[in-house]
Amino acid sequence: MSAVADRPSIRSMQPKEVYEKIQRGEEVVIIDVRTPVEFREVHIVGARNMPLDQLDAEALKAEGLGTAEKPLYVVCRSGNRSSKACDKLLAAGLENIINIDGGTLAWDAAGLPVKRGKKAISLERQVRIAAGFLVLSGVVLGYLVHPGFFLLSGFVGAGLMFAGITDTCAMGMLLAKMPWNRVSGCDASGKSSPAAGGAQGSQCST
Repeated sequence: MSAVADRPSIRSMQPKEVYEKIQRGEEVVIIDVRTPVEFREVHIVGARNMPLDQLDAEALKAEGLGTAEKPLYVVCRSGNRSSKACDKLLAAGLENIINIDGGTLAWDAAGLPVKRGKKAISLERQVRIAAGFLVLSGVVLGYLVHPGFFLLSGFVGAGLMFAGITDTCAMGMLLAKMPWNRVSGCDASGKSSPAAGGAQGSQCST
């Protein structure tokens, strides 16, 4: 049997189920894989920020997370990036990984504890804005400057189609590395600090 077939499948849990565990005093370690700026805007109380492009499975293993005794909970904005993170962690050998259904949006909508900070534009919105700008620029420049610029719009359209087929987004990964999506003084690995409700977590110092 292949290693892929032997790999544990992704488990998921509703936000209220996760919070009930916290209320019971269970150790709940939540990793938020959004960008530091998104994390600063709003995040689950006690969650730790480890952006998807900086996800360090070995560091989490060293903490003894992702085992039968210490499950690791993963969250993002709505569930897409956290699913990718779960795949990456399972592939690295962690076994007990739980994706929080609906992400931070669902947690907040359920009225569960969150910490709010400075407003930010989510990575998903940034991708839509950037793609729209490039398509519009290609059309305008194609009419006003040179027809060759129409290729820019076609290239962006092909990229979006490829992203939909493969469930990957090169533009999103590139935007995540931009300076405006970073927070000065935010350590992706976090500093250990007690989290409300019994969970252990670390947060950006913003």
